[in-house]
Amino acid sequence: MNTSTDFTERTVEYEKLLNDFKNLLKKNHLKFTIQREVILETLYNSDEHLSPESLYNLIQEKYPQLNTGIATIYRTLTLLEESEIVTSLSFGTQGKKYELGAKDHHDHMICTKCGHITEFVDEEIEKRQQTIAKELDFKMTDHSMQIYGICKNCQ
Repeated sequence: MNTSTDFTERTVEYEKLLNDFKNLLKKNHLKFTIQREVILETLYNSDEHLSPESLYNLIQEKYPQLNTGIATIYRTLTLLEESEIVTSLSFGTQGKKYELGAKDHHDHMICTKCGHITEFVDEEIEKRQQTIAKELDFKMTDHSMQIYGICKNCQ
């Protein structure tokens, strides 16, 4: 694909996501605001797993005039997670990190020292999970794998 096609596809994808978000807000009797849109846009454009605080800092850096409160970020993330637009990884007392749920399926390796998250896909693991579910007469509807350890930089 060329860059122009990639840009067009991403624009269409974002517009659909934004429309879904507007409908979600309407359904929950909430106003659509520029602050909420910037939260969604920042998540959409990020390749990282963001804590509410890091999301807040990114927004403050890029849009200092916007006056987006941390409470708005927490409330919006909760709404987005409940509607499965975003997913989260829990870090216990350190809180959660969020990513857009529209990504292709992947699993995570999480460094317990620095918190770095590496995404990966392994077809053998995916097949094995299906086999195990079938053997146990279990209808798997979704799954999430998180492997904890020490990353290369922290070893």
